[in-house]
Amino acid sequence: MTVPTYAQQLLPLLARTSFKLGQFKLSAGGVSDYYIDCRTTTLHAEGGRLTGHAILELLETNGVAAEAVGGLTLGADPIVSNVATASAWRAQSHPGAPLLHGFLVRKAEKAHGAGRRIEGFCRTGARVVIVDDVCTTGASTIAAIEAAQEAGMIVAAVVCVVEREDAHGRPAVEAAAKGAPFLRLFTASEVRAEHVKQLKAAGG
Repeated sequence: MTVPTYAQQLLPLLARTSFKLGQFKLSAGGVSDYYIDCRTTTLHAEGGRLTGHAILELLETNGVAAEAVGGLTLGADPIVSNVATASAWRAQSHPGAPLLHGFLVRKAEKAHGAGRRIEGFCRTGARVVIVDDVCTTGASTIAAIEAAQEAGMIVAAVVCVVEREDAHGRPAVEAAAKGAPFLRLFTASEVRAEHVKQLKAAGG
């Protein structure tokens, strides 16, 4: 019996809790007939666990080595924590497996104290993975990429939970990442298809 991957386990939960059909105004502008709020999944106890392990699986499959994972607050916050925790759990059962520490990028520099924009792990020359929940135009993802680069860190990969397949989003992120791979767990089309399948199964 084939054991499903973490991503395969995550998709039904994501489609059920985070995907909605209707008419929605997007923060990037324009109107869409669907909306995805990944935070209802990444902040869900089981959804968070699956997200962390699914992203680790994705990085391993693509041969991405890094020391830390981070992203722009607020969408990236639970993802960062879940991936870091998942890496610690994996290291316990697989001695030698890498630990991925976490960092969060503020939307603006802190106005008091040390005035940092990056909280948590931050080391010049470190290879890091930038994560985001939903990527449309890529603006928040790019902001995190640029903050990490300005701090002297090397972006080894960029990962989003759901890519909305915007015509301009992926090229913009790839340009900012300067050759680092842009990976996704799911496309919006895949999440939508799973959501519709669940509605049909429920007689909706």
